[in-house]
This record gives sequence, C-alpha cells and structure tokens, in this order.
Amino acid sequence: MIIIELKYIINEKESNKTIAYILRDKLNISARLLNKLKMNEKILVNNIPVFSNYIVKKDDIITVKIDFIESDNIVPEKIDLDILYEDEYILAVNKPAGMVVHPSANHLTNTLANGVKYYLNNNKKIRAINRLDRDTSGIVLFAKNEYIQECMIKFTNIEKEYIAVTNGILKEKEGIINAPICRKEGSIMERQVSPNGQVAITKYKVEKYIDNKYTVVKLILLTGRTHQIRVHLAYLGTPVLGDILYGEGSNLIKRQALHAYSMNFIHPITKEEIKITAPLPADIDALIR
Repeated sequence: MIIIELKYIINEKESNKTIAYILRDKLNISARLLNKLKMNEKILVNNIPVFSNYIVKKDDIITVKIDFIESDNIVPEKIDLDILYEDEYILAVNKPAGMVVHPSANHLTNTLANGVKYYLNNNKKIRAINRLDRDTSGIVLFAKNEYIQECMIKFTNIEKEYIAVTNGILKEKEGIINAPICRKEGSIMERQVSPNGQVAITKYKVEKYIDNKYTVVKLILLTGRTHQIRVHLAYLGTPVLGDILYGEGSNLIKRQALHAYSMNFIHPITKEEIKITAPLPADIDALIR
C-alpha cells in the first residue's frame, strides 16, 4: 500500500483560516478527498485529529495521511508491459496500438489496465491519468494513489507531444488550431468542429513531407478533448493517415498513424521535472523512414 504523508506549517498570513481552506489552497486536496480524510480522521494538527472547520494558528503543523485501501472490479491479467517510467507514485506505460486503456462493456479483458493491475500485484484501484484511443500508441500515465491522480489531472500542467503522419500536405509549417469540438449528432463516438463545442486548441509543427503526399507533424495538446488531434487535422483537410473515422483507410498502415510521443511535467511530490519519451512504433517509423 502506498502511503502519502503531507505536512504543512501555517504562517502568519494564513492564521485564522479554516484547515479546509489550507488543504484545498496549499495542498491541492479536492473537496471529495477532503471529505474522505475527514471521515477517517486523517487530518491532524500538531498530531491531534481535527475537523475540517478547525481554525488554524501560526506555526500549527498540519499533517495529512493518505493511505486508503480501495479496490475495483478490474481483473489482473498477465500482459507484457513496456514500462517507460516508474516511481513510488507514478507508472508510465507505452501502450501498443490495438489495445484499449480501460475495461468497458465491449472490452472486459486484455486492456492496459488489466495488465497494470497484474503488474502492481495489489488490490489498489487502477487510476489512469490520461487515455488514448485504441489505435493510438504511446504514453499512458497511471497514478498509484488518489491524491496523485487528482494532482496530475487538476493541478499539474502536463505537456503532451504527439507525432502523426497526415494524408495530405500541411502547407503552413507551424501554427495553432483553435477550433471548438463537440459530439457529432447521432453518433456515440464521432466528434466534429462546431461553434457550439468546447474550446479545443492544438499547436503543431511540420517535421517533413513524404512524396509530396503526406506530412510528418508534431503536435502539442493545449486542451484535452476526445479525438482532438484527429478532428483538428481532418478539419484542416489533412486527416491522420489510416484514420477510418475521420478520413479513410490506407494500405500503408493498418491504423491511424498517431503516437503519443512524449510527456513533460513537474512531479507533484518531488517537484522534479519529469520527461518521458516513447520510441516510435515500427509501423509509424517505417512510414517516416
């Protein structure tokens, strides 16, 4: 079991505020997690359990212990995993194309989460920080603790860089695609650019052209909408090569040529800069070469 113990010392400006305010503002603890901590007497001031309405004073030492045991219904399954990074709090795996990240009604087994559950060899809840489409390869992060998951999703700026090969030539060598995205009416899966959609911003830079037909492009997500890169590139008239949902199939590759290549972020606990890279898979590497 992963135990996280957070400590914080109250300064003069913070005196007379509630401990709930301090936990949310200084330690990035959500209202949901705060309620669980309160119910389990995991909030201490000067080593004494307190309620969330406790008024703090200068030099109070706040201690928060996060050591809940949670389980889920994911079945452990022995799957070969390509581990890119691991520490006490975070696991990064290079997901192959064709694999679903998390079990669903149509994919109960042989998902990345099944393999991670077996690899971690415990009953902890599997917590994916990001997700990739089934046929997109690359980095998927998992948190080993609820607090880490919340920090990474809500408070940590994760720079995500992708590599794609497009069907068509991107004439502008670099730019920003700022086009809102919404679900396409009548479809469960498909998205589209629409003025009524949510804000979606993608930054891109062309790396090379292939046979004056295709473009190798690096993309950075500034927002995280479902299918964002695929929708944005199709919107420009250059869909991801092999993307049968937003473009058309290709005899050059059996899936969409999209790979989650790198992630950079500040570690929520150690405060160190973490850089993770997933090598290009053979099918996309062959296209580019």
